[in-house]
Amino acid sequence: MQSRKTGHTDGGCNKNSYFCTKLTAVSPKHFLSSLISETQKMSGRIGWQSPSNIALIKYWGKYGQQMPTNASLSFGLSNAFTQTEIEYSSKENENANHRFFFEGKENKNFESKVLKYLEDISIYFPFLKQLDLKIDSRNSFPHSAGIASSASSMSALALCLCSLEQELVGSLQEPDAFYTKASFIARLGSGSACRSVFHGYTVWGDFNELIESSNEYAVPFSYEVHPLFSQIQDSILIVSSEEKLVSSRAGHALMDGHPFAEARIAQSKQNMSWLLAALQQGDTDRFVEVVENEAMSLHALMMSSKPWYSLLHANTWIILEKIRNFREKTEIFVCFTLDAGPNVHLLYSLEDKILVDQFVENELKAYCDNQQVIEDKMGCGPKRIF
Repeated sequence: MQSRKTGHTDGGCNKNSYFCTKLTAVSPKHFLSSLISETQKMSGRIGWQSPSNIALIKYWGKYGQQMPTNASLSFGLSNAFTQTEIEYSSKENENANHRFFFEGKENKNFESKVLKYLEDISIYFPFLKQLDLKIDSRNSFPHSAGIASSASSMSALALCLCSLEQELVGSLQEPDAFYTKASFIARLGSGSACRSVFHGYTVWGDFNELIESSNEYAVPFSYEVHPLFSQIQDSILIVSSEEKLVSSRAGHALMDGHPFAEARIAQSKQNMSWLLAALQQGDTDRFVEVVENEAMSLHALMMSSKPWYSLLHANTWIILEKIRNFREKTEIFVCFTLDAGPNVHLLYSLEDKILVDQFVENELKAYCDNQQVIEDKMGCGPKRIF
């Protein structure tokens, strides 16, 4: 690989102060915190904005406590994000009172999940039992739009919690420690959320070519990325806004005992090696080959599960064929990827945006639910908003 730098080309984003290098022998015990003084009365407000991300190398299948069976690579989006605010104060009664609001309204379904999550991670934030919390979360995109809201929401919440620890306990003062713990905590809520803590290309999962990589948390890809891939655009084609028939959690579980599980792990390692090289060398042909292969392999695993299922719609297939034909006709860098659903992420370079926009308008919109297309691009990572 090329020489290491403390960051990578990132499409004009300000260089973040964090650059996560693997801490020596990091394990969950490194993320433990402490209580705060019982005599200390406190109140305040913390808020973070964190993006969703789209995986290019997919992880499918997990074990233990949200551990991936293979390494994955993604980039964070710009316009699809969650803003989470926590208002905190010293608890008024014997038991701490935590409340959750989604877009300003109480949501008991979401609240029960968030409260369960806070209880599960209390070992890492014991001071939460000394506080009353009001958590308010809102998305920049429709919750049912086929964008991974769990990645943005759980990463935003994890960042808020780490800021709470930083301010009330006085730990996590070093950027490496702060963002590594935020990624670790986000992973416990949603595996893909651990990748949203960093900007640019991010890797989650042990991978032998990246010594800093870990199953416990994600790390930013720390080698220089070719300019061709530093301002990548993403037009999200919403084929369906309906809730998926099979959740990602259930889909991951079906990888246990899957007949192609071992072959999938081997495939992901080879694809990761090829894609990391392509990102550095500016090899668009290899990028397209790997990214589309990963997308189709993900859905092939679903269709070969027991019981089998498919999340792709008829219009998904039409769009994929049109994208391939368009690429062959124009010979420009354009390809697709898919998340665990029917919607299509159309990836291309900034310099071809006008041509691709015309293609989307004239040939693809008709196959989208209510002609819905969400325009996005590689973003600059999360940011603290107050």
